[in-house]
Amino acid sequence: MENKYLTKIIANDKEGLQMISACCAGAEVKIEDIKYLQKNKVFLLHLKRSKVEIENKSKKVNSVCKFEFVDGVKSKNIKQNDSEQKLELITIDYLKKNKNFEITLIFNNNAYITLLTEIIEVTLD
Repeated sequence: MENKYLTKIIANDKEGLQMISACCAGAEVKIEDIKYLQKNKVFLLHLKRSKVEIENKSKKVNSVCKFEFVDGVKSKNIKQNDSEQKLELITIDYLKKNKNFEITLIFNNNAYITLLTEIIEVTLD
C-alpha cells in the first residue's frame, strides 16, 4: 500500500539543511518556478525530484522548498527572462557571515542563487 501522506522536512540548522539538500540533489527546476516574495521575505523553489525518502527512488514528485526570513537574493549565470530554461539543483550549501547566513543553491552550468538571511528556516513539502 502506497503512503498517501505528504512529507514535510523542516530545517533550522546545518544538519536539517543538509537533509533537505540530499533530498533535492538532482532535482529539476524551471526558471518560472522560482519566486522571491520580497515583502513576505519568502523564497519559493518548485522542483521535480526523486523521492529519496522511500525505497523506490525512481519515483518523481513535485515539491516546494520554502526559505523564510530572506532579506535578499543574488543570482549568477541564470537567464531570468528565459522562463522555460531548466536547471538541475546540485546542492544547497551555506556560509555564516558575521551574524547572517548566505544559503547558496548550486545548479548545473555554474549557475547559483544566494539567499541572505538572519536564520535558517527552510521547509520542504
